[in-house]
Amino acid sequence: MEAIKGASPRWNRKAAEAIHDLPFNDLLFRAQAVHRAYFDQNRVQLSRLLSIKTGGCPEDCGYCSQSAHYPSGLKASKLMEVERVVAEARKAREAGATRYCMGAAWRGPKERDMEAIVAMIEGVKALGMETCMTLGILDPGQAQRLKQAGLDYYNHNIDTSERYYGEIISTRTFADRLETLGHIREVGMKVCCGGIVGMGEEKADRIDMLVTLANLPEPPESVPINMLIPIPGTPLARAEPIDPIAFVRLVALARIMMPKSDVRLSAGRTAMSDEMQALCFFAGANSIFVGDTLLTAENPQEDKDSALFSRLGIKPMDREAQ
Repeated sequence: MEAIKGASPRWNRKAAEAIHDLPFNDLLFRAQAVHRAYFDQNRVQLSRLLSIKTGGCPEDCGYCSQSAHYPSGLKASKLMEVERVVAEARKAREAGATRYCMGAAWRGPKERDMEAIVAMIEGVKALGMETCMTLGILDPGQAQRLKQAGLDYYNHNIDTSERYYGEIISTRTFADRLETLGHIREVGMKVCCGGIVGMGEEKADRIDMLVTLANLPEPPESVPINMLIPIPGTPLARAEPIDPIAFVRLVALARIMMPKSDVRLSAGRTAMSDEMQALCFFAGANSIFVGDTLLTAENPQEDKDSALFSRLGIKPMDREAQ
């Protein structure tokens, strides 16, 4: 079912599920072969994520500590000052990050915030880093302004399958998500889009999520695969964790279905053993978030990541190689 060179692949659940359910060794062998065809198998891209505006979000995403709907104990903050954002980006660059991702807990940006957002993008770009933002829903004009400012990537996850989406979020629709992705593509920005697993969804929902992404007019250049971090006070605080082998299977399937995309291990790495992460890298993951926090959640310390990379013979991707 892989695409003929130069053609766009069209996936369905049956075809994707047949690959997902292969014997584990066969699945990993196939995923690693695809990975080696497009990437250096021993290089991993490092991104850093900063919350530039935390808490008070009007959306009711059931997994999120930043939603104003839930008593997570997180206090809302104002938008960070541009100078501070750029200073944090400089530190991230010095620590080896090549992409700087900035996230704001909004339904979507307001006009009064756009000038500061543009200045942040320009400031980080001036450091020689790739830029990524996640600000919620965008209209076409906002997408164009971000593109003109030099934004490289826009993150807007679909979270799960269309079928299961309403079980997690009610304040915006799956179609809303796809509409924003369309606006991003129309202005020529790169797309960062993935989802979260371990939210009570079924295997079919995880596969359908990847089918949706792979069947976009252009698959996302970056596909973050998040493992739910249960947050006290949110509806998913007591969700059963996903089986580690099932998670690795999903990473492998993402690599096979979207061979040219960066597949990023995102939230949840603190709950992953070194062995589980090693399997994910073998299955085709080639990007991680570094730093001790992801927006508001914990992330492995950088020295722990460095130690794991050393044991595996993995090196960070150079900026020049991107």
